Amino acid sequence: MRRYLVAGNWKLNMGPQAGRDLAAAVGERLRGRTLHGDVLVCPPFVTIPAVAAVAQGDPVLLGAQNCAAHEQGAYTGEVAPGMLKEAGVQYVIIGHSERRQYYGETDADFAAKIDLVHAQGMKAIFCYGEVLEERKAGRAEEVVRAQLQAVLPRLEGPNAYNLVLAYEPVWAIGTGETATPEQAQQMHAFSRALVAEMLGADVAENMRILYGGSCKPGNARELIGQPDVDGGLIGGASLKAEDFVGIVDGAEAVVG
Repeated sequence: MRRYLVAGNWKLNMGPQAGRDLAAAVGERLRGRTLHGDVLVCPPFVTIPAVAAVAQGDPVLLGAQNCAAHEQGAYTGEVAPGMLKEAGVQYVIIGHSERRQYYGETDADFAAKIDLVHAQGMKAIFCYGEVLEERKAGRAEEVVRAQLQAVLPRLEGPNAYNLVLAYEPVWAIGTGETATPEQAQQMHAFSRALVAEMLGADVAENMRILYGGSCKPGNARELIGQPDVDGGLIGGASLKAEDFVGIVDGAEAVVG
């Protein structure tokens, strides 16, 4: 059975002190519990060292929101995967819709980054999903297929344990809109079938696919309870310990 993953993407929030306090508060609420899945926080780069002091996998894992497509060199402002590894990072988010929209990152960038993350022994969370206009036009599956086919087959060594997928209905990020559990399940099942086509049935069966669109404590149990939804990539609700742990509670209620 796949372990759930509840991952908090803090985005451009939480400096070092606030981030350490938030991670510590999450850890305090979860410590001593026997969890049936994994809990992850992904702070801004500058906050990672402070959070690393309190998020070491017991019970909170440490991630990053992005990385460079290079390991070293004259790339001002970039942070290499190897640097993140040294800082204690275990997961790296790649291809978030905001990286696509605001920074023009490409499929080639995503593939290069994922391969470098894997080379460092870290896990990648690869994001994909359609925007509102594409869903309204009935093109959601077409877009998802194109995004996955552009990256997964070109990776050097993807498997069910070093790669996590995160389906983002972009129209539901930060808008308060949420895909229905049925919509989420349909797209997750479709995604899993695509993984089976590209990487094999065994990889598809064991790969975790997260839902990334306005998941909250109130809807977490119903969303994560869907057969092909293996957790959530959480934005706004990850910035309050009570809300974030509430989502973990929803995931635990499904498997407990």
